[in-house]
Amino acid sequence: MSLLEEIKNYTPTNEQEERDKEVMLQFITKNPDYLERSNLIAHFTASIWTVNKERTKTLMVYHNIYNSWSWIGGHADGIEDLQSVAMRELHEETGVAHARLVSKEIFSLESLTVDGHIKKGIYVPSHLHLNITFLAEADENETLIVNAEENQAIKWFTFGDALKASTEPWFVENIYKKLTQTSHT
Repeated sequence: MSLLEEIKNYTPTNEQEERDKEVMLQFITKNPDYLERSNLIAHFTASIWTVNKERTKTLMVYHNIYNSWSWIGGHADGIEDLQSVAMRELHEETGVAHARLVSKEIFSLESLTVDGHIKKGIYVPSHLHLNITFLAEADENETLIVNAEENQAIKWFTFGDALKASTEPWFVENIYKKLTQTSHT
């Protein structure tokens, strides 16, 4: 199934997702480079909300660019299979190799603003990440490995502590609260 079809089939859980779904569908149909960072206005990314088997904790990284505890994810970079992108990012950013997707279905979607920043010595202008999130379960005793290029630390948090740890208020209120509430099912 194409990404366009996956998004069309997704049932939004709130107004934020309804509106962001519309944006994503329009963007895909009007921008053949929707999966590429070369599109400096917006491009697709994949995130993975990783929970322990008891669904009482989530795995977060302390992100270098955002200077905050955050979920795990990265750029599509031309790959339409965003599930594989999310799983790859989980492994690359944390070392977790034995996680499993809870479902192949989209868990959440969101349009995220990214402020201009320097990456690998090059200025990246402000843009949007049209983000698809998947839900994974992992063993919280699996060895974690910091990817110093991406993050400074990795830690399992209870859902409540994860909401307190992030210093990005918009993410806490609009994304992380939604993800923690729907992770229990």
